[in-house]
Amino acid sequence: MKATGVGYSEPAAPEVAAAADPDIELSVVMPCLDEAETLEICIAKAMQTLCALHVRGEVVVADNGSSDSSREIARRCGARVVEVPLLGYGSALMGGIEAARGEYIIMGDADDSYDFTALGVFLDKLREGYDLVMGNRFQGEIRSGAMPPLHRYLGNPVLSGIGRLLFRSESHDFHCGLRGFRRDAVLAMNLQTTGMEFASEMVVKATLLRMRVTEVPVTLSADGRSHPPHLRSWRDGWRHLRFLLLYSPRWLFLYPGALLMLLGLGLGAWILPGPRRLGGIELDVHTLIYAAAAVYIGYQSISFAVFTKIYAVNEGLLPEDPRLTRLFRFVTLEVGVAVGLVLVALGTAGSIWALTDWGARSFGAHEPTQTLRIVVPSSLALSLGAQIVLTSFFLSVLGMRRKRP
Repeated sequence: MKATGVGYSEPAAPEVAAAADPDIELSVVMPCLDEAETLEICIAKAMQTLCALHVRGEVVVADNGSSDSSREIARRCGARVVEVPLLGYGSALMGGIEAARGEYIIMGDADDSYDFTALGVFLDKLREGYDLVMGNRFQGEIRSGAMPPLHRYLGNPVLSGIGRLLFRSESHDFHCGLRGFRRDAVLAMNLQTTGMEFASEMVVKATLLRMRVTEVPVTLSADGRSHPPHLRSWRDGWRHLRFLLLYSPRWLFLYPGALLMLLGLGLGAWILPGPRRLGGIELDVHTLIYAAAAVYIGYQSISFAVFTKIYAVNEGLLPEDPRLTRLFRFVTLEVGVAVGLVLVALGTAGSIWALTDWGARSFGAHEPTQTLRIVVPSSLALSLGAQIVLTSFFLSVLGMRRKRP
């Protein structure tokens, strides 16, 4: 049995996730990459807090290839060291989480920027039944020099706002490095990312899986390291934004595609009967061609939304969506092929009409603005119909993959 607040050393991460230990309630996991300057104080604070709270716990240092004395310091201080060879913030944390043996886990950076004496408020919320307890630096305190203005006033608010919009999350600080969670809940999330975007993925997955999430105010201090932080503002900011977009096919593909398709259909229907004036500009068949292109591109974007969603669900990147099941009850291969063939038939009929009209003129000169009013919608119907048929077959293949046990 382990003493309160004390772990043990282990030189390498296990190949599979460790089993929870009923004797350990809380594991404090610290990702580490050359943190010799600050690691000792972080471990000491965590150990003292575990003892003060009378909690049976451990401190796990997930070392991500340190070249300094971080591992030796951690072992000397009584922490359990787990070596994670795959580089990256997310990799280090996931290695530490899988090796942790507590029912609850609180993760925090090992640079002394977060207060490991404030673990009690996280533990109280976890004991209340919350699956994820997020620290919120903006509701707490951000001390002088702790966060660059770019992060404080642009990066964090904007990215957290986008996350709340795309996923209807209640979290206001997606990137806080101090957070607590149930061990079984975070393993159920099946987290995949290996870099800094791991922080966003955890919030997104908890929201999509409808887990119980809450926030507590935390204090952020300037870190105690002499070397530059591992975070790279623009690179890691882009990775967070890219992750949020890729995990939301609705906003990346579906909504823009639907809007583009509706605009193209509306504009095309308005111009089809004849030229239209908009202010001092005359819109004619040239605009009609671009309207048709908007419809086609919009359809392609909508198709990509469905493909991406199904692929993500099949691969375990996103949870099952009952809306897909309902969709496949009505959008079957037969329905898609029928709709596609109807459009192909209409496009073929329009093309024959245009060819007949041209033949009546002995295939000579003709009025292009009138002919294009037949040719453009006909060619759109042909190409869109063919795409719908192909899309239907591909969706059918993906549907078969989803039905596989």
